[in-house]
Amino acid sequence: MKYGIAIRNMGPQSNRATFRACARCAEDAGFDALFVSDHLCIPPDQTEGSGGRYLDVLAALAYLAGMTNRIRIGVSVLVLPYRPAVLTAKQVATIQELSDERMILGVGVGWMKPEFDALGVEVHKRGAATTETLRVLHHLFGNRDAIAYRGKLVKFPAFVFEPHPKRPPIWVGGGSPKALERVVEFGDGWHPMQRAAELKPLVEDLRAQMHAAGKPEPEIVVRRGMKLDDTAAARARLDAEREAGATYFILDLGRYSDEREFSRGAENFMSKVVH
Repeated sequence: MKYGIAIRNMGPQSNRATFRACARCAEDAGFDALFVSDHLCIPPDQTEGSGGRYLDVLAALAYLAGMTNRIRIGVSVLVLPYRPAVLTAKQVATIQELSDERMILGVGVGWMKPEFDALGVEVHKRGAATTETLRVLHHLFGNRDAIAYRGKLVKFPAFVFEPHPKRPPIWVGGGSPKALERVVEFGDGWHPMQRAAELKPLVEDLRAQMHAAGKPEPEIVVRRGMKLDDTAAARARLDAEREAGATYFILDLGRYSDEREFSRGAENFMSKVVH
């Protein structure tokens, strides 16, 4: 099992000094990757814990790419319907290039209707827009030659897609049947919302589908909060996730107050729970 950690790109902890310190701590502690979360337009009644303050995830990842060296950088998850498909591909390619191909692209359909309304995006079309954007990403990253694209929602003429790094791994978020279909068609991993007790049969079925499609086994990525004051219980929790089929665990430390609290949690997890 590999281990990542979420850092807060929201709320008062997303100031430059704390954000930077937490990223460096995650790298020094030996985590495989660090992850940020996507919101663009928080409505006034949904501001608890963030105050409505969110750093844009792709701009934040570009910043993280420049001030880290080894650790991978990811988004858990990018809401694809919020952004134009071709622009998203260009931004992802830029981050992947400048990070020396350390990016992980978690993707999802989104859920907060007022945010869709603020962005002028039709919420009932979010599934179709997500699927179309994934097709565009595969088209642009998968072809060195300039080739036109004609989809149901997106069409564009042939153009030069440079920089053209290796496509980052795509982890499809969500627990619906449609989300699982997207994993099989487009994904390198599944980022489910289900608890460990519900996960095992779904993972077994997904692995069978990937095998039938001639694709490698997907990464199974869970993101969980965890109490670290009881090491035995924390280890048992990890064992349960692993038994359910998880291959990647993202630690979410919740609303830590500052970089010192983050550092304690990150180091305790890696030194006492993992080892």
